[in-house]
Amino acid sequence: MKILVIGSGGREHAIAWKIKEFSRRYEVFAIPGNGGFTSIGECIKGDISNFGEILNIVNTKKINIIIVGPENPLADGIVDFFETNGYKIFGPNKKAAFFEASKCFAKEFMKKYKIPTADFEITNSFEEGIKIVEKRKGPYVIKYDGLAAGKGVRVIENFEEGKNYLEEIFIKKIFKGEPKVVIEDCLIGKELSYLIFTDTNSYISMVPVKDYKRVDDGDKGSNTGGMGCYSPPSYFNKELEEEIKRKIVEPTLEGLQKENIDYRGVLYFGLMITEKGPYVLEYNVRFGDPETQVILPRMEGDLIEVIESIIEGNLNKVKIKWKEEKSLCVVIASKGYPGDYEKGKEIKNIDKVKDVILFHAGTKKENGKILTDGGRVIGVVGIDKDIKKLRGKVYKAVETIEFEGKHYRKDIGLEK
Repeated sequence: MKILVIGSGGREHAIAWKIKEFSRRYEVFAIPGNGGFTSIGECIKGDISNFGEILNIVNTKKINIIIVGPENPLADGIVDFFETNGYKIFGPNKKAAFFEASKCFAKEFMKKYKIPTADFEITNSFEEGIKIVEKRKGPYVIKYDGLAAGKGVRVIENFEEGKNYLEEIFIKKIFKGEPKVVIEDCLIGKELSYLIFTDTNSYISMVPVKDYKRVDDGDKGSNTGGMGCYSPPSYFNKELEEEIKRKIVEPTLEGLQKENIDYRGVLYFGLMITEKGPYVLEYNVRFGDPETQVILPRMEGDLIEVIESIIEGNLNKVKIKWKEEKSLCVVIASKGYPGDYEKGKEIKNIDKVKDVILFHAGTKKENGKILTDGGRVIGVVGIDKDIKKLRGKVYKAVETIEFEGKHYRKDIGLEK
Protein backbone atom coordinates (compact mmCIF):
# COMPACT_ATOMS: atom_id res chain seq x y z
CA MET A 1 0.00 0.00 0.00
CA LYS A 2 1.25 3.48 -0.91
CA ILE A 3 0.60 6.36 1.49
CA LEU A 4 1.17 10.08 0.88
CA VAL A 5 1.66 12.41 3.86
CA ILE A 6 1.03 16.11 3.19
CA GLY A 7 3.34 18.41 5.18
CA SER A 8 6.92 18.99 6.25
CA GLY A 9 7.00 19.11 10.06
CA GLY A 10 7.70 16.88 13.01
CA ARG A 11 4.05 15.83 13.10
CA GLU A 12 4.23 14.50 9.54
CA HIS A 13 7.52 12.71 10.22
CA ALA A 14 5.92 11.07 13.29
CA ILE A 15 2.87 9.95 11.29
CA ALA A 16 5.07 8.35 8.63
CA TRP A 17 7.33 6.79 11.27
CA LYS A 18 4.33 5.19 12.99
CA ILE A 19 3.05 3.76 9.72
CA LYS A 20 6.44 2.22 8.89
CA GLU A 21 6.97 1.00 12.45
CA PHE A 22 3.92 -1.24 12.14
CA SER A 23 4.75 -2.62 8.71
CA ARG A 24 7.64 -2.17 6.32
CA ARG A 25 5.26 -3.20 3.55
CA TYR A 26 3.73 0.25 3.67
CA GLU A 27 5.43 2.61 1.24
CA VAL A 28 5.38 6.24 2.38
CA PHE A 29 5.83 9.48 0.46
CA ALA A 30 5.71 13.10 1.62
CA ILE A 31 5.02 16.45 -0.02
CA PRO A 32 7.38 18.14 0.66
CA GLY A 33 8.76 16.18 3.66
CA ASN A 34 12.03 17.12 5.38
CA GLY A 35 15.62 16.02 5.93
CA GLY A 36 14.68 13.23 8.34
CA PHE A 37 11.81 11.83 6.30
CA THR A 38 14.25 10.65 3.64
CA SER A 39 15.36 7.78 5.91
CA ILE A 40 11.88 6.17 5.85
CA GLY A 41 10.30 7.35 2.60
CA GLU A 42 10.50 9.51 -0.49
CA CYS A 43 10.21 13.31 -0.36
CA ILE A 44 8.54 14.90 -3.37
CA LYS A 45 8.84 18.59 -4.17
CA GLY A 46 5.43 20.19 -4.46
CA ASP A 47 3.18 23.02 -3.38
CA ILE A 48 0.70 21.72 -0.80
CA SER A 49 -1.69 24.55 -1.66
CA ASN A 50 -1.83 23.43 -5.31
CA PHE A 51 -4.30 20.54 -5.30
CA GLY A 52 -3.97 19.92 -9.03
CA GLU A 53 -0.21 19.44 -8.64
CA ILE A 54 -0.78 17.02 -5.76
CA LEU A 55 -3.36 15.13 -7.84
CA ASN A 56 -0.78 14.59 -10.59
CA ILE A 57 1.69 13.20 -8.03
CA VAL A 58 -1.00 10.94 -6.53
CA ASN A 59 -1.76 9.50 -9.96
CA THR A 60 1.89 9.15 -10.95
CA LYS A 61 2.87 7.37 -7.74
CA LYS A 62 -0.41 5.38 -7.60
CA ILE A 63 -1.13 6.52 -4.02
CA ASN A 64 -3.79 4.58 -2.08
CA ILE A 65 -4.34 6.90 0.91
CA ILE A 66 -3.56 10.60 1.47
CA ILE A 67 -3.00 11.86 5.03
CA VAL A 68 -3.14 15.62 5.59
CA GLY A 69 -0.93 16.97 8.38
CA PRO A 70 -1.27 20.79 8.53
CA GLU A 71 -4.41 22.87 8.97
CA ASN A 72 -4.13 25.22 5.98
CA PRO A 73 -4.86 22.65 3.22
CA LEU A 74 -7.77 21.31 5.31
CA ALA A 75 -9.23 24.81 5.66
CA ASP A 76 -8.75 25.32 1.91
CA GLY A 77 -10.79 22.20 1.08
CA ILE A 78 -8.18 19.60 0.11
CA VAL A 79 -10.37 16.78 1.46
CA ASP A 80 -13.40 17.92 -0.56
CA PHE A 81 -11.23 18.13 -3.69
CA PHE A 82 -9.86 14.59 -3.44
CA GLU A 83 -13.09 12.99 -2.24
CA THR A 84 -14.90 14.51 -5.22
CA ASN A 85 -12.27 12.91 -7.44
CA GLY A 86 -12.76 9.51 -5.77
CA TYR A 87 -9.62 9.28 -3.63
CA LYS A 88 -9.19 8.13 -0.03
CA ILE A 89 -8.02 11.08 2.07
CA PHE A 90 -7.76 11.45 5.84
CA GLY A 91 -8.89 14.67 7.49
CA PRO A 92 -12.03 16.78 7.98
CA ASN A 93 -13.67 18.50 5.01
CA LYS A 94 -13.71 22.28 4.55
CA LYS A 95 -16.93 22.80 6.50
CA ALA A 96 -15.61 20.79 9.46
CA ALA A 97 -12.18 22.47 9.29
CA PHE A 98 -13.88 25.78 10.10
CA PHE A 99 -13.59 24.80 13.77
CA GLU A 100 -9.92 25.76 13.55
CA ALA A 101 -10.08 28.20 10.65
CA SER A 102 -12.35 30.50 12.68
CA LYS A 103 -11.92 31.03 16.41
CA CYS A 104 -15.17 33.04 16.36
CA PHE A 105 -17.14 30.15 14.82
CA ALA A 106 -15.69 27.74 17.36
CA LYS A 107 -16.55 29.97 20.32
CA GLU A 108 -20.12 30.50 19.09
CA PHE A 109 -20.48 26.72 18.65
CA MET A 110 -19.28 26.11 22.23
CA LYS A 111 -21.71 28.71 23.55
CA LYS A 112 -24.62 27.20 21.60
CA TYR A 113 -23.96 23.66 22.86
CA LYS A 114 -23.06 24.71 26.44
CA ILE A 115 -19.48 23.47 26.21
CA PRO A 116 -17.40 25.08 28.99
CA THR A 117 -15.22 27.88 27.63
CA ALA A 118 -14.09 31.36 28.72
CA ASP A 119 -16.63 34.22 28.47
CA PHE A 120 -15.94 36.19 25.31
CA GLU A 121 -16.79 39.06 22.97
CA ILE A 122 -16.24 39.18 19.20
CA THR A 123 -15.40 42.22 17.07
CA ASN A 124 -14.33 42.92 13.48
CA SER A 125 -13.32 46.57 13.97
CA PHE A 126 -10.47 48.38 15.70
CA GLU A 127 -12.79 51.00 17.19
CA GLU A 128 -15.11 48.46 18.78
CA GLY A 129 -12.12 46.43 19.98
CA ILE A 130 -10.74 49.49 21.79
CA LYS A 131 -14.08 50.03 23.54
CA ILE A 132 -14.03 46.41 24.73
CA VAL A 133 -10.45 46.46 26.07
CA GLU A 134 -11.02 49.83 27.79
CA LYS A 135 -13.51 48.06 30.07
CA ARG A 136 -11.29 45.06 30.78
CA LYS A 137 -8.60 44.54 33.40
CA GLY A 138 -5.66 42.26 32.69
CA PRO A 139 -5.02 39.51 32.25
CA TYR A 140 -7.36 38.73 29.36
CA VAL A 141 -6.82 37.13 25.96
CA ILE A 142 -7.04 38.42 22.39
CA LYS A 143 -7.25 35.76 19.66
CA TYR A 144 -7.03 36.44 15.95
CA ASP A 145 -9.97 34.71 14.27
CA GLY A 146 -8.15 32.97 11.42
CA LEU A 147 -5.21 30.60 11.03
CA ALA A 148 -1.98 32.01 12.45
CA ALA A 149 0.38 29.01 12.85
CA GLY A 150 -0.11 29.00 16.62
CA LYS A 151 0.97 32.65 16.92
CA GLY A 152 -2.39 34.46 16.90
CA VAL A 153 -3.11 34.29 20.64
CA ARG A 154 -1.80 36.81 23.18
CA VAL A 155 -2.35 37.16 26.89
CA ILE A 156 -2.88 40.87 27.56
CA GLU A 157 -1.88 42.45 30.88
CA ASN A 158 -2.95 46.08 30.41
CA PHE A 159 -4.69 48.54 28.07
CA GLU A 160 -1.54 49.50 26.14
CA GLU A 161 -0.77 45.86 25.28
CA GLY A 162 -4.36 45.33 24.14
CA LYS A 163 -4.37 48.49 22.04
CA ASN A 164 -1.03 47.60 20.43
CA TYR A 165 -2.17 44.08 19.47
CA LEU A 166 -5.46 45.39 18.04
CA GLU A 167 -3.42 47.89 15.98
CA GLU A 168 -1.24 45.06 14.66
CA ILE A 169 -4.31 43.06 13.63
CA PHE A 170 -6.64 45.77 12.31
CA ILE A 171 -4.31 48.57 11.18
CA LYS A 172 -1.02 46.85 10.28
CA LYS A 173 -2.82 43.64 9.24
CA ILE A 174 -0.05 41.27 10.31
CA PHE A 175 -2.25 38.26 9.49
CA LYS A 176 -3.82 37.28 6.19
CA GLY A 177 -7.57 37.54 5.70
CA GLU A 178 -10.23 39.85 7.05
CA PRO A 179 -9.33 40.96 10.59
CA LYS A 180 -11.63 39.71 13.33
CA VAL A 181 -10.88 38.86 16.95
CA VAL A 182 -12.16 37.08 20.04
CA ILE A 183 -11.54 38.94 23.29
CA GLU A 184 -12.03 36.58 26.23
CA ASP A 185 -11.39 35.99 29.91
CA CYS A 186 -8.00 34.54 30.82
CA LEU A 187 -8.44 31.11 32.34
CA ILE A 188 -6.05 30.05 35.09
CA GLY A 189 -5.01 26.45 35.53
CA LYS A 190 -3.03 23.71 33.81
CA GLU A 191 -3.15 23.22 30.04
CA LEU A 192 -3.99 19.84 28.55
CA SER A 193 -4.11 18.60 24.97
CA TYR A 194 -6.82 15.97 24.51
CA LEU A 195 -7.18 14.42 21.06
CA ILE A 196 -9.67 11.97 19.62
CA PHE A 197 -10.10 9.97 16.44
CA THR A 198 -13.67 10.41 15.22
CA ASP A 199 -16.02 9.68 12.32
CA THR A 200 -18.70 11.93 13.93
CA ASN A 201 -20.80 9.02 15.23
CA SER A 202 -18.14 7.41 17.42
CA TYR A 203 -14.73 8.30 18.81
CA ILE A 204 -11.58 6.88 20.34
CA SER A 205 -9.61 9.00 22.80
CA MET A 206 -5.85 9.28 22.47
CA VAL A 207 -3.49 9.54 25.43
CA PRO A 208 -3.44 13.01 27.06
CA VAL A 209 -0.55 15.45 26.60
CA LYS A 210 0.86 18.51 28.36
CA ASP A 211 2.25 20.98 25.78
CA TYR A 212 4.67 23.83 26.48
CA LYS A 213 3.93 26.75 24.17
CA ARG A 214 6.12 29.57 25.45
CA VAL A 215 9.61 29.79 23.98
CA ASP A 216 11.56 30.04 27.25
CA ASP A 217 11.78 28.14 30.55
CA GLY A 218 9.14 28.87 33.17
CA ASP A 219 6.53 29.59 30.47
CA LYS A 220 8.14 32.92 29.63
CA GLY A 221 8.64 34.60 26.27
CA SER A 222 6.62 34.52 23.06
CA ASN A 223 3.96 31.98 22.15
CA THR A 224 5.19 29.31 19.73
CA GLY A 225 3.80 26.28 17.97
CA GLY A 226 5.09 24.21 20.91
CA MET A 227 8.53 23.74 22.47
CA GLY A 228 7.95 20.27 23.87
CA CYS A 229 5.44 18.04 25.63
CA TYR A 230 4.98 14.87 27.65
CA SER A 231 2.35 12.20 28.17
CA PRO A 232 0.54 11.59 30.42
CA PRO A 233 0.58 14.78 32.52
CA SER A 234 1.08 14.21 36.26
CA TYR A 235 -2.29 15.86 37.02
CA PHE A 236 -4.34 13.66 34.69
CA ASN A 237 -6.58 10.93 36.14
CA LYS A 238 -9.65 8.81 35.33
CA GLU A 239 -12.07 11.21 37.02
CA LEU A 240 -10.78 14.14 34.97
CA GLU A 241 -11.02 12.10 31.77
CA GLU A 242 -14.64 11.16 32.46
CA GLU A 243 -15.45 14.83 33.07
CA ILE A 244 -13.76 15.84 29.79
CA LYS A 245 -15.74 13.22 27.89
CA ARG A 246 -19.06 14.10 29.54
CA LYS A 247 -18.82 17.90 29.44
CA ILE A 248 -16.75 18.50 26.31
CA VAL A 249 -16.15 15.63 23.89
CA GLU A 250 -19.64 14.15 23.75
CA PRO A 251 -21.50 17.52 23.61
CA THR A 252 -19.14 18.54 20.78
CA LEU A 253 -19.98 15.41 18.77
CA GLU A 254 -23.71 15.89 19.49
CA GLY A 255 -23.36 19.45 18.19
CA LEU A 256 -21.63 18.21 15.02
CA GLN A 257 -24.49 15.79 14.39
CA LYS A 258 -27.16 18.46 14.97
CA GLU A 259 -25.35 20.88 12.65
CA ASN A 260 -25.02 18.14 9.97
CA ILE A 261 -21.24 18.48 9.97
CA ASP A 262 -19.60 15.26 8.75
CA TYR A 263 -16.37 15.26 10.72
CA ARG A 264 -13.88 12.50 9.89
CA GLY A 265 -10.37 12.79 11.24
CA VAL A 266 -8.60 13.94 14.37
CA LEU A 267 -10.28 16.47 16.65
CA TYR A 268 -7.97 18.26 19.09
CA PHE A 269 -9.28 19.86 22.28
CA GLY A 270 -6.95 22.48 23.75
CA LEU A 271 -8.07 22.54 27.40
CA MET A 272 -7.42 24.49 30.57
CA ILE A 273 -7.95 22.49 33.74
CA THR A 274 -9.24 25.08 36.22
CA GLU A 275 -10.48 24.84 39.80
CA LYS A 276 -14.00 24.61 38.32
CA GLY A 277 -13.04 21.80 35.94
CA PRO A 278 -11.96 21.55 32.28
CA TYR A 279 -12.62 24.44 29.87
CA VAL A 280 -12.00 24.52 26.11
CA LEU A 281 -9.39 27.03 24.92
CA GLU A 282 -9.58 25.98 21.26
CA TYR A 283 -10.38 23.26 18.77
CA ASN A 284 -7.81 22.09 16.22
CA VAL A 285 -8.84 19.91 13.30
CA ARG A 286 -5.72 17.77 12.97
CA PHE A 287 -2.97 16.05 14.92
CA GLY A 288 -1.15 18.46 17.23
CA ASP A 289 2.49 19.38 16.81
CA PRO A 290 4.46 18.38 18.91
CA GLU A 291 1.70 16.33 20.63
CA THR A 292 1.73 13.74 17.83
CA GLN A 293 5.38 13.05 18.54
CA VAL A 294 4.56 11.72 22.02
CA ILE A 295 1.14 10.20 21.26
CA LEU A 296 2.03 7.90 18.36
CA PRO A 297 5.05 6.22 20.04
CA ARG A 298 2.64 5.16 22.83
CA MET A 299 0.12 3.72 20.35
CA GLU A 300 0.14 0.00 19.62
CA GLY A 301 -1.11 -1.41 16.34
CA ASP A 302 -1.77 -0.16 12.84
CA LEU A 303 -2.47 3.55 12.34
CA ILE A 304 -3.61 2.87 8.77
CA GLU A 305 -6.33 0.52 10.01
CA VAL A 306 -7.68 3.34 12.20
CA ILE A 307 -7.46 5.88 9.38
CA GLU A 308 -9.27 3.62 6.90
CA SER A 309 -12.03 2.91 9.42
CA ILE A 310 -12.60 6.65 9.89
CA ILE A 311 -12.67 7.33 6.14
CA GLU A 312 -15.25 4.54 5.74
CA GLY A 313 -17.26 5.57 8.84
CA ASN A 314 -16.56 2.32 10.73
CA LEU A 315 -14.48 3.56 13.65
CA ASN A 316 -16.77 1.71 16.10
CA LYS A 317 -15.26 -1.57 14.82
CA VAL A 318 -11.71 -0.61 15.86
CA LYS A 319 -9.94 -0.72 19.23
CA ILE A 320 -6.61 0.86 20.15
CA LYS A 321 -4.22 -0.18 22.89
CA TRP A 322 -1.78 2.29 24.44
CA LYS A 323 1.58 1.57 26.08
CA GLU A 324 1.84 2.18 29.82
CA GLU A 325 5.19 3.94 29.45
CA LYS A 326 5.46 7.72 29.57
CA SER A 327 6.73 9.67 26.56
CA LEU A 328 8.44 13.05 26.34
CA CYS A 329 9.50 15.38 23.52
CA VAL A 330 11.93 18.28 23.64
CA VAL A 331 11.95 20.56 20.61
CA ILE A 332 15.29 21.97 19.49
CA ALA A 333 14.65 25.30 17.78
CA SER A 334 16.61 27.91 15.85
CA LYS A 335 17.79 31.03 17.67
CA GLY A 336 15.19 33.77 17.23
CA TYR A 337 12.18 31.49 16.82
CA PRO A 338 9.23 32.28 16.77
CA GLY A 339 10.53 35.53 15.27
CA ASP A 340 13.23 35.85 12.62
CA TYR A 341 15.85 33.11 12.46
CA GLU A 342 18.62 31.95 10.15
CA LYS A 343 18.50 28.75 8.09
CA GLY A 344 21.15 26.51 6.57
CA LYS A 345 23.11 25.67 9.73
CA GLU A 346 24.70 22.20 9.66
CA ILE A 347 23.30 19.83 12.28
CA LYS A 348 26.00 17.63 13.81
CA ASN A 349 26.16 14.48 15.96
CA ILE A 350 22.76 13.09 14.94
CA ASP A 351 24.44 9.71 14.39
CA LYS A 352 25.76 9.73 17.99
CA VAL A 353 22.32 9.90 19.58
CA LYS A 354 20.97 6.72 21.24
CA ASP A 355 17.81 5.46 23.01
CA VAL A 356 15.53 8.15 21.55
CA ILE A 357 13.53 8.85 18.40
CA LEU A 358 14.35 11.93 16.32
CA PHE A 359 11.43 13.57 14.52
CA HIS A 360 12.72 16.17 12.09
CA ALA A 361 10.70 19.35 11.59
CA GLY A 362 12.65 22.23 10.05
CA THR A 363 15.46 20.34 8.33
CA LYS A 364 16.63 19.61 4.81
CA LYS A 365 19.17 17.22 3.32
CA GLU A 366 21.76 18.81 1.06
CA ASN A 367 24.99 17.29 -0.29
CA GLY A 368 24.79 14.50 2.29
CA LYS A 369 24.43 16.92 5.21
CA ILE A 370 21.38 17.72 7.36
CA LEU A 371 20.80 21.49 7.61
CA THR A 372 18.37 23.63 9.59
CA ASP A 373 15.44 24.82 7.49
CA GLY A 374 12.88 26.14 9.96
CA GLY A 375 12.11 27.56 13.40
CA ARG A 376 11.47 24.26 15.13
CA VAL A 377 14.25 21.97 13.91
CA ILE A 378 14.10 18.54 15.62
CA GLY A 379 11.88 16.92 18.24
CA VAL A 380 13.79 14.51 20.50
CA VAL A 381 11.43 11.86 21.88
CA GLY A 382 11.91 9.18 24.51
CA ILE A 383 9.79 6.48 26.17
CA ASP A 384 10.26 5.12 29.69
CA LYS A 385 8.24 4.11 32.76
CA ASP A 386 10.22 6.49 34.98
CA ILE A 387 9.90 10.23 34.25
CA LYS A 388 13.32 11.03 35.74
CA LYS A 389 15.09 8.45 33.55
CA LEU A 390 13.01 9.60 30.60
CA ARG A 391 14.04 13.24 31.00
CA GLY A 392 17.64 12.15 31.49
CA LYS A 393 17.97 10.24 28.23
CA VAL A 394 16.04 12.82 26.18
CA TYR A 395 18.10 15.74 27.43
CA LYS A 396 21.34 13.78 26.97
CA ALA A 397 20.39 13.43 23.29
CA VAL A 398 19.37 17.09 23.06
CA GLU A 399 22.75 18.16 24.41
CA THR A 400 24.57 15.83 21.98
CA ILE A 401 22.96 17.34 18.87
CA GLU A 402 24.72 20.53 17.79
CA PHE A 403 24.10 23.41 15.40
CA GLU A 404 24.77 27.14 15.50
CA GLY A 405 22.04 29.01 17.39
CA LYS A 406 20.49 25.92 19.02
CA HIS A 407 17.76 26.79 21.54
CA TYR A 408 15.58 24.55 23.72
CA ARG A 409 13.65 24.60 26.96
CA LYS A 410 15.20 22.75 29.91
CA ASP A 411 12.00 22.29 31.93
CA ILE A 412 9.91 19.93 29.77
CA GLY A 413 8.31 17.30 32.00
CA LEU A 414 8.87 19.23 35.22
CA GLU A 415 5.74 20.21 37.13
CA LYS A 416 5.50 23.01 39.69
